[in-house]
Amino acid sequence: MAYIEEGRVTETIEEEAMLMSKESYLSHGIHIGTRIATADMRPFIYRVRSDGLFVLDVRATDTRIKVAARFIARYPAESVVVFSARQYGQAPVKKFAEVTGCIAYPGRFIPGSLMNPSLSTYIEPELIVLTDPRADKQPLSEANQVGIPVIALLDTDSTISGVDLVIPCNNKGRRSLAAVYWLLARQILRERGTIPPDGEISLNINDFKMKTTPF
Repeated sequence: MAYIEEGRVTETIEEEAMLMSKESYLSHGIHIGTRIATADMRPFIYRVRSDGLFVLDVRATDTRIKVAARFIARYPAESVVVFSARQYGQAPVKKFAEVTGCIAYPGRFIPGSLMNPSLSTYIEPELIVLTDPRADKQPLSEANQVGIPVIALLDTDSTISGVDLVIPCNNKGRRSLAAVYWLLARQILRERGTIPPDGEISLNINDFKMKTTPF
C-alpha cells in the first residue's frame, strides 16, 4: 500500500520486501509520534497508545523511503541539498551527504540562500530534503517560492503544506533520524546501481547517529 498525497510527486511502487524488519523499525523508534495528530498525517497513523502517543505505520514509512530514494536518484547528487536545523538531524544529514554525494546543510539556515544570488551562501539545488518542515521552515518557504521540489520527514504533528513528498517518521528522535537517513542513503545507492539491489553500505546506523556528550 502506498499513501500518496495530492501534489507534484505522485509515483507509487509495487508491494515488496521491507528495507529492514518491522522489529528493527520499532527498535529505532521510527514509529513513535507525538500526542498531536494533524489531519494531514492521519493517513499515516496506525493507532494511538494508551498514553496518548500516536503511532505511525512503519509500512508507510518503508514505502515512502523507497519512493523518495527512487526520486532522489534521478537527480545529480550535487543538485540535492539536505537540511537539518534540528540538532539530532545534523549528524545524520552529514553522513547521508558523505554516502550519497548530496550536499548537507546542517544547522542554521541563512535567509535568502535559495533566493538571493548576491549572498555568499547562495545555492541552486534542484531538489531539497528537510528533516523537519517546522524547524526548517525558511528553506521550505524559499523552495516553494522558487519552485524547488521538497521531500520532508514528517511526524504526527506536522502539516504537509509546501511538501511534495512525505516520509512519515519520528523526526525528533536521535535513533530514529539516524535510521531513516541510513535507510534512505542505502536505498539511493541501490537505485543508482552503485550497489546491488540488496547491497549494503560500509557505514551502519550508529555511524549516522548524533553523538551525545557525557556529563
